[in-house]
Amino acid sequence: MKQVILVCVVLSATGVSAQLSAASKVPDLSGTYDIATLTPLQRPQAFGDKLYMTPDEAKKIEDTAKAAMTAGQQDSDPNREAPPAGGDGSEGAAGNVGGYNSFWIDNGETAASVDGKFRTSIIQDPANGRQPPMTPYGMSRAAKFFAMFRQNEGEAWWYPGPGPWDNPESTTLSDRCLLGFSSTAGPPMLPALYNNLHRIVQTEDHVMILSEMVHDARVVRMNSEHAPPDVRKWLGDSIGWWEGDTLVVDTTNFRDTPALYLAGEDLHVVERFRKLDGNNLLYSFTVEDPKVWTTPFSGEYPWPRTEDRLFEYACHEGNYAMGNMLRGARLLEADKAAEKGGATPGGE
Repeated sequence: MKQVILVCVVLSATGVSAQLSAASKVPDLSGTYDIATLTPLQRPQAFGDKLYMTPDEAKKIEDTAKAAMTAGQQDSDPNREAPPAGGDGSEGAAGNVGGYNSFWIDNGETAASVDGKFRTSIIQDPANGRQPPMTPYGMSRAAKFFAMFRQNEGEAWWYPGPGPWDNPESTTLSDRCLLGFSSTAGPPMLPALYNNLHRIVQTEDHVMILSEMVHDARVVRMNSEHAPPDVRKWLGDSIGWWEGDTLVVDTTNFRDTPALYLAGEDLHVVERFRKLDGNNLLYSFTVEDPKVWTTPFSGEYPWPRTEDRLFEYACHEGNYAMGNMLRGARLLEADKAAEKGGATPGGE
């Protein structure tokens, strides 16, 4: 009897050892990556179906970006006076505080290079490097979204409503600091104007990907099953597995407003992470949302490893900005009501 027990223990230990040995053979993707790149998601139409550009074309893009950054740094005097009447100093800009200038932008210094060739776009399929045509439903979804926003002219163009700033829930998820814009956290994970660091922490059972923008964290459950269809998340439900040296991540179960621009709850994204020389990664993805786009589309670009540290992104602590946005909208509505001789929304 003792011999039988001893054999069982040995076999059990051998099985655990085999599992640990198998797990140790997969690449360790843990580290911090700077995904900023001058290569756009969608290919400029001037390139047509050209997937690659020449080194001279890439250098021209890089030189142009460097010159713009240098000019932005020279123009960004932290002690400058506020522009008149709340404007940005340009003609006809009174009432518009403007946005970031180029000093604050950090969208990379080089074009993306895969296999030593410079890419004209992150998207590589379809052949024109652009998102496929939208379905009628997708176009109506886009029209509804754009109808909520116009150029800021300092007046309540939406009066008497409804408007984009009626309440916190009517604003965008990025305005509410619930999701980063430009699908930085994804999926798919795409570069943005700034805050492009991503931190990967890998264990045997999970892979966590922390995005610098809006501190979004994705937790990929390895060798698992998707959550039930009624469980919906802004970042979706991600499960992963290894195919040789490539980590494959499959994500479904999105809410109706995922991070990917104009996508819906039927979004399905498959991502692949493959380690390259120098601990860099090649990141690729395929997007499918048959209600929004007529066909799937795919892309890829490198993730260079960096020793830079990822710090907290405090989007707007205490929601001070949100309160000011809503108060400003009420003031503009009051001005419009007085102009039209009517009452503000809500009878005020």
